[in-house]
Amino acid sequence: MTSALRQKVKVQPGGLIEIRSPELIAGSQADVIVLVDSDRSEGARTGQVAELNAVLRRTQGLPAAREITEQEIAAEIAAYRATRR
Repeated sequence: MTSALRQKVKVQPGGLIEIRSPELIAGSQADVIVLVDSDRSEGARTGQVAELNAVLRRTQGLPAAREITEQEIAAEIAAYRATRR
């Protein structure tokens, strides 16, 4: 039987969350779902946005993927099929 346990916790340094309850039996399996109050996570969101912007800047500097022709695709398929025999 599945049961639910709801607890408000404060996230500790390093993103650590600790949950203690007499309802939690040692050795049992549990699925944990973390819901973060959006007003309290604004600083974390700002960091994530900055990280995403950095990744986007790096990827925008990469050379564009070149288009391949139908002939190249057919040649790759033929080469693959030749190795499967």
